[in-house]
Amino acid sequence: MSKRDYYEVLGIQRNASEADVKKAFRRLAMKYHPDRNTGDADAETKFKEAKQAYDVLSDAKKRSAYDQFGHAGVDSGAGGFGGGPGDFAGAGSFSDIFGDVFGDIFGGRTAGGRRSQRGVDLRYDLSLTLEEAVAGKDVKIRIPTLVDCQFCGGSGAKPGTQPKQCPTCGGMGQVRMQQGFFSIQQTCPDCRGAGVVIDEPCSHCRGRGRTQEEKTLSVKVPPGVDTGDRIRLAGEGERGEQGGPPGDLYVQVQVMEHPIFTREDSNLYCQVPIGFVTAALGGELEVPTLDGKVMLKIPAGTQTGKMFRVRNKGVKPVRGGVVGDLICRVTLETPVNLTDRQKELLEEFEVSVREGGSRHNPQSHSWLDGVKSFFEKMGL
Repeated sequence: MSKRDYYEVLGIQRNASEADVKKAFRRLAMKYHPDRNTGDADAETKFKEAKQAYDVLSDAKKRSAYDQFGHAGVDSGAGGFGGGPGDFAGAGSFSDIFGDVFGDIFGGRTAGGRRSQRGVDLRYDLSLTLEEAVAGKDVKIRIPTLVDCQFCGGSGAKPGTQPKQCPTCGGMGQVRMQQGFFSIQQTCPDCRGAGVVIDEPCSHCRGRGRTQEEKTLSVKVPPGVDTGDRIRLAGEGERGEQGGPPGDLYVQVQVMEHPIFTREDSNLYCQVPIGFVTAALGGELEVPTLDGKVMLKIPAGTQTGKMFRVRNKGVKPVRGGVVGDLICRVTLETPVNLTDRQKELLEEFEVSVREGGSRHNPQSHSWLDGVKSFFEKMGL
C-alpha cells in the first residue's frame, strides 16, 4: 500500500468536515468497490487505499494523530486490511458501505426499528351561500375519523393477547433484497412494515387496531372566502400508524350560485332590467346589495348594457385589500303582451321619431350609413 497523503487520496482539503470525508469516500467507493469491478486489480488497490484513508479521517482521534505525526501516528491501527492486496477484512459489502443511505431513504422509524407513518390528510367539502362566504361564519362539521379500538387498545390483537415480533424481518418492518452487488430495503411482506404479526386478531376491529367514528369540529370561516379556498385544520386528519403524527384536515370551500349576484375577485355583478320609458326619460331604481339596498340613478337616454358602479358594496378579500364594488349592468326589457291601444301609441311614437331623423337614433343611423357604404363598395 502506498503512503499517499490521506487527504489527497480522498481529494479533500485538510479542514474538510466529517460530512465531506464521508461524501468523498462514498464517491470513490461507488467507483472502485470490488463488487463493481470484478477482477480489476487496479480498482481493488484504489478502493483499499480510499478505505484506509476513510478509516483514519472519519475517526476523530486517528485524524488528530495523523494531522500531527502523519502515517507514523496511525500505522499501528489504521490499516485494517492486512498485508495482501486481496485481503478485504473490514471492507464490507457494497450495500453495507451505503447502508446509511438507505437508512435516510427509509427513515421515520420507531425506537424498535419499525417505520412510523404519518396519518392521511382528509378533505371536507363545505358549501356556503354567497352571504356566508362574504360575511364569514363559524360552522360545525361532522367527519369520519379512525380512533384506537377501545377493546384491544389499538394493538389489533384479541384482548388478553399481544402481537408477536415478525419472524421474517425480526421486528424491523423492513427486509433487505440483494440483487448482485446492490441491496435494497423493502417493506416486509408478512407484517407490512408493522414489525409485528397478530395470531389472534381482535374481533371488533378485525386486527386493524382502529375503528371508525364521527367527530364534530368547529370551523371558523374567515370573511371573504371564495370557491377553491382551503381552510387547514392541523392534526385533525387520520391518526398516524406506529406512533406517527396525525394528518391534517382540509376544508374545501364551495360557494353556491346566487340568484342575483355573481362574484369576480372582490367585485359583485348583477343584471338590472329597466323599462323603455325609464331608459329614455331617466329615473331612479332600487337595487339590492348584500347589506341592504341603494338607489341607482338612471340618466335619460341610457342604452342597454350600460354599467353602473356602486362603490364599496362588493367583497373584502380574505387575504386583505380594499372592498370591491357592486357593478350593475342594465338591460332594456322590451314590452310584451301589448294591447291594441298600446300598439297604436307605439306606432305613433315611431312615426314621430322617424321625423326627427338621426337626432333620436344616432347609433341606428350610423350603423345604416355604414351598411350602405359597405354595399356600395361591394357593387351591390
